Amino acid sequence: MTPADAAFVRDFEAGRVESFHHRDHVRLAWAYLEQESPARALDRFAAALQAFAASRGKPELYHETITWAFLLLIQERRARQAAPDFEAFAAANPDLLTWKPSILDRYYRHETLASDLARRVFLMPDAERVA
Repeated sequence: MTPADAAFVRDFEAGRVESFHHRDHVRLAWAYLEQESPARALDRFAAALQAFAASRGKPELYHETITWAFLLLIQERRARQAAPDFEAFAAANPDLLTWKPSILDRYYRHETLASDLARRVFLMPDAERVA
């Protein structure tokens, strides 16, 4: 991990980040996966996002299914192709950096991701299910 990525993680965890967009989410997940096992990275990523949302007075913004699904997709991509830094990873995976439409549209029905249950717990992909 580059010093800039390490500083980004420290600043985020210390609450020194004012804006936090989709690309920043992907970068944070990537950075945690650089430092930790997938299980520990997932725990750290989820806790950091929950704390960030709560610090902004909007704890309802945290979405467990989206958080887990993106981190797991990022981990899979990291395993398939090594990237020396986040910028190289981002260049090789532009589909992960687009929020709308989201790569999760391939895996989840809109109704599933919009559900309160998906916000609270990780739900398995269901795009192939018949409603």
